[in-house]
Amino acid sequence: MNSSKNRRNFIKNTAAASALSFISLSGIKAMTIKKERKFKMGLNPGAIGVKLDQEQLLEKASEYGFESIVAYSGTLAEWSDGQIDEFAAKMKSKHITWGASGLPMDFRKDKATFKKGLDGLPKHAEALQKAGVTRMSTWIMPTHAHLTYIENFKLHSKRLKEIARILGVYDIKFGLEYVGPKTLMARDKYAFIHTLAECKELYQSTGEPNIGVQLDSFHWFCAGETKADLLSLSKEEIITVDLNDARAGFSADEQLDGKRELPMATGVIDMQTFMDALVEIDYDGPTRAEPFNRALSDMDDAAALNATADAMKKAFKLVR
Repeated sequence: MNSSKNRRNFIKNTAAASALSFISLSGIKAMTIKKERKFKMGLNPGAIGVKLDQEQLLEKASEYGFESIVAYSGTLAEWSDGQIDEFAAKMKSKHITWGASGLPMDFRKDKATFKKGLDGLPKHAEALQKAGVTRMSTWIMPTHAHLTYIENFKLHSKRLKEIARILGVYDIKFGLEYVGPKTLMARDKYAFIHTLAECKELYQSTGEPNIGVQLDSFHWFCAGETKADLLSLSKEEIITVDLNDARAGFSADEQLDGKRELPMATGVIDMQTFMDALVEIDYDGPTRAEPFNRALSDMDDAAALNATADAMKKAFKLVR
């Protein structure tokens, strides 16, 4: 990120600095303009083992203090325009916005499966557009059993470009999540994308303006990345964000993708740095928890929702 985006750089030139030299350090700090966080605390019930339909999701999000909800494109595609309008009005009355929708197709399999999914995508995208949903995301598997890195990269670039082009027609941004744990590298013969830099190379290779990254604090940690990596992104490149912590007693290289913690649970991940970077970037999209935690999933719905809300609120207090 260049210096013009540094929220603390309020002294524009040497002359200005000289003119302000008499001001005490506390006075300078008082004059510093602090950016407010613009991103929303989102709820993705499937990631915490809670089953809710779209309407139930809105009610629970409001009850537990969330600010955005994931969109179920399949449900919205079945609703009439009147149902969508009515639901949008309910969301507005509860001050809740849309988060991201999951990609409703599998692009990783054979050509026939991909084509079938691609043919059905416009129906989902149209419904999302009518409802006012502007974000969708999916993940990138960091290995492949048969394709080398270059072969897999070319396949992903081609297919993701086709998906992004369709979504672009409906004004939907498309986010790709890289998966960072090194323990997954032995899953298949060939390694693939598992860092932010590689993910950027992939989505930039498509040449589509509406494609970017789905950030996850857990994958950022496992990939050994820093604040500088995060600040290499513009807010337009970040489509959605997941907040998670990592298990205590394990190094970054020893973490398992399917065993994570709620944000702030262990303090293993430097959440302060992660959240500060989002504020500096001026990110304004949805931010949710995706811990894939067995203990959380085994709770009843109320307990899981309460634990998730508490963890997210604790993380958000870092930037207030």
